[in-house]
Amino acid sequence: MEKMLRNKKALAVFMLPALLLFTLVLFIPIVQSIYYSFCEYKGMTAPHYIGLDNYKALLSDKIFIIALKNSMFFLVFSCVSQLVFGLVFAAVLTNIKKGRNIFKNIIYLPCVLSSAALGLMWMFIFDSKLGINQLLEKIGVTEPPLWLTNSNGHIILPMWIIAFVALWQYVGQSMMLYMAQISGISKSLMEASYIDGCTKVQTFRYITLPLIKPMVATAMSLNAIGSLKFFDLVYNMTEGRPNHKTEVLATHLYQQGFKYFKYGYASAIGVVLLILCLLVTLFINKVVKTEQYEM
Repeated sequence: MEKMLRNKKALAVFMLPALLLFTLVLFIPIVQSIYYSFCEYKGMTAPHYIGLDNYKALLSDKIFIIALKNSMFFLVFSCVSQLVFGLVFAAVLTNIKKGRNIFKNIIYLPCVLSSAALGLMWMFIFDSKLGINQLLEKIGVTEPPLWLTNSNGHIILPMWIIAFVALWQYVGQSMMLYMAQISGISKSLMEASYIDGCTKVQTFRYITLPLIKPMVATAMSLNAIGSLKFFDLVYNMTEGRPNHKTEVLATHLYQQGFKYFKYGYASAIGVVLLILCLLVTLFINKVVKTEQYEM
């Protein structure tokens, strides 16, 4: 193995397929999108270079501002909620023996299901004339909430509903990452803390949490990027309604690109989304400082 690692030709042969795939699937489309963002491009004609006009138009686009605000809301909510609930579930399930796999599978199951299908399911559940509202009417609630159409408040009710559905779907991913990291901690460290008189809460705070910080940073980065790219749940539950107040960057990009055929303008939104993902990842890696420990 060491000889193979020293052989540069062998390394090049093994790396070539992955490098080609990365170049064709990611690098070239990203470069094309950046170029198109500086063009007026409608797909049927050749791109026409217009400089920064698309980016200037974004600043005066009210729907883009709403979409940006909503994406930032999902970013903060997802990072905080999935960090808290993911850690709680991981800590609890790690310390139980009977039924651990059952509960772990139940919590993780939504992660492997189609977001589009789940979005449609929850749309019917929260429909103003179906699902929950039918049950509420049967128990005497004459005016049940308009779960997906209420437009009152700074953060409107449909945004909270979508955020909690996203938490329900993706918290299992964070839980599994934390459980994998916790399982790698030496049991002797835990036993030593119990011998010294620490409670389970103190052991988690002073031993487990510092040792899983690298995974916390990884999970937060994945949650942040995923929340900025939210599309399926939002589109299938509300399609940006009411009055575009639940639009996010991904749905606005989709509308501009595939409904109005403004590929240059949609590319500019995509570039903004890419920059946000990079900045957030750098910020998380900067804030969540990690140290390497022997486990």
